[in-house]
Amino acid sequence: MVQIDDIGNIAGQPVRTVTLTGNHGLALTLMNLGARVTQLWVPDRTGKTADIVLGHDSLDDYLTHGRHMGATCGRFANRIAGGRFTLDGTEVQLDRNEGANQLHGGSDGFDHRLWDIAETSANHATFILTSPAGDMGFPGKVQARCTYRLSGARLMIEMTATTDAPTLVNLAHHSYFNLAGHGSGDVLGHHLQIAARHYLPVDVTNIPTGAVLPVAGTPFDFAEARSIGQTMPGPGGFDHCFCLSAPLADTEGQLLRPCATLHDPASGRRLRLLTNQVGLQVYTGAHFDRTAGKAGAKYGRFAGIALETQGFPDAPNQPQFPSTRLELGQEYHHLMLCDFTPD
Repeated sequence: MVQIDDIGNIAGQPVRTVTLTGNHGLALTLMNLGARVTQLWVPDRTGKTADIVLGHDSLDDYLTHGRHMGATCGRFANRIAGGRFTLDGTEVQLDRNEGANQLHGGSDGFDHRLWDIAETSANHATFILTSPAGDMGFPGKVQARCTYRLSGARLMIEMTATTDAPTLVNLAHHSYFNLAGHGSGDVLGHHLQIAARHYLPVDVTNIPTGAVLPVAGTPFDFAEARSIGQTMPGPGGFDHCFCLSAPLADTEGQLLRPCATLHDPASGRRLRLLTNQVGLQVYTGAHFDRTAGKAGAKYGRFAGIALETQGFPDAPNQPQFPSTRLELGQEYHHLMLCDFTPD
């Protein structure tokens, strides 16, 4: 079933939520502000459900404290060094919203926009957004589309985009997951496995250095499942891109690669993640500092983990990285399959 509710307005435009209820215990609430997930109810091994994504109760809190929480980030997710790049010989200066760099598309990125609700059914909702040429400095007019679809114990997130001129597109879904429940403490005891043999080291501003290093023998080695907190690269935890190494293979008619598995041993809730992207940004939420959350929860350090499938950060300035360029006549197509079958 599908339910649509008005929850407020921004500059006279309605803010709406869409709630989908699946037939395997999954229930999903979405908001057109940022085409985001605000609730995701998932059963444990006994069938008991919990809301496993961090979020807020009020629209104001999303606007002031939780801009990226659960949102569709773009036009370019993650970071671009100096907020600039060169395209066809022309230097492009972007909006800079993280010191000298751009993060997640700028100060008015896609997470901050009211998307249109284009379609809904009992098991899916589609949001669309038009980003004009020059938006946050990016060339080309872009038409973006994000669809959430429930099927059994699975959630498929599909992000597409087209352009009328060469540009960059790198979208990402930015939920913070806590499989024990959104207000249940930190995720350092969750077990994580990542299908990646290499990662991208970063400088002090979290921009990739350009090197591609092996994970073996480092805190970035999740080849075998282990607790997130067992070994970390520093007190800030993880905010790094992993280079996915599994080949693409047909998965129910889509070309996807195994990406990561997140598991809460206590509840048995498990997230198996597949994607068609080349990278996985893992961020363990070090910035949370008793942040006001849903239902009176206070989110402390490491309260949730973001698993963001995407292209490599700073790709337009790193020619050795896979390209994030989108041409006229091409379609950007990003799939993120979340399988919540418990253990």
